[in-house]
Amino acid sequence: MKANLLLLVSMVVLCVLGVCQGGSLRKKYYKSACPLAEEIVQKVTWKHVSSNPNLPAKLIRMHFHDCFVRGCDGSVLLNSTANSTAEKDAGPNLSLAGFDVIDDIKSQLEKTCPGVVSCADILALASRDSVSFQFKKPMWEVLTGRRDGKVSLASEALANIPAPVFNFSSLKQRFASKGLTVHDLVVLTGAHTIGVGHCNFFSNRLYNFTGKGDADPSLDSTYAALLKTKCRSLSDTTAVEMDPQSSRNFDSNYFAILKQNKGLFQSDAALLTNKGARKIALELQDSADFFTEFAQSMKRMGAIGVLTGSAGEIRKKCSIVNA
Repeated sequence: MKANLLLLVSMVVLCVLGVCQGGSLRKKYYKSACPLAEEIVQKVTWKHVSSNPNLPAKLIRMHFHDCFVRGCDGSVLLNSTANSTAEKDAGPNLSLAGFDVIDDIKSQLEKTCPGVVSCADILALASRDSVSFQFKKPMWEVLTGRRDGKVSLASEALANIPAPVFNFSSLKQRFASKGLTVHDLVVLTGAHTIGVGHCNFFSNRLYNFTGKGDADPSLDSTYAALLKTKCRSLSDTTAVEMDPQSSRNFDSNYFAILKQNKGLFQSDAALLTNKGARKIALELQDSADFFTEFAQSMKRMGAIGVLTGSAGEIRKKCSIVNA
């Protein structure tokens, strides 16, 4: 009895802190109200990915950035207003892309079943479907039933999204604040197997790591020399592949290059500085293991602080709250 009471209290505390996991999300939430919802999301997403192979990395990053601020409520999709600067205009989000894809999916869904499917669910589903295009099958389960938030603040994005310069303890703390474990941290960072990073977010590792014009000793020296040919200065904003051998293929190669000290960001290299995290990273070099674990961690991430029931709203347009 006492143990059950303690568990209940801890769950309530987590919910108060804004990381209540799962809510009433469930499979096939739209089965009655909009039977074709998930099919439409997949069809439109795959159409866009077929002409833009960079899209999976962009949508999965957008979903991640959304969930880490106010939970997975679609708040990253909102535009700034005359009175408030929104998340999408915060520094960490200025390089986000794919908003047009979410808008396209929303417009198609509004024609079929207006006012039913949330933008938060669209983002969660499109993130999964964009990655799944490569495999022609769903790579993880997305429970649905999220509702859309009405608040989006740039200041909260800055305070919640993990930075590429974070060390291990900062990463661990930021993930823990969302109810995610070190295991989730390592697994989800594996998404860096696709996409690009911009030089200005890691060039201090090449040119001025300790403020003395030196390079980061934890970065492979041959790889650092190659990166210097692409990133000419600390302020260079050139895009560089995060997984130079297969940046458009969703696979476990990220963990292979991480082992070789070729992780692009300080936050990548940080995973090797903790014994437990390093062990997890080395085990995830097997693609089958990575895919299995990624599916579980994405499900947990997609449940962070969700709005369900009568909370929030179902936006008519993803970029603005309903009038």
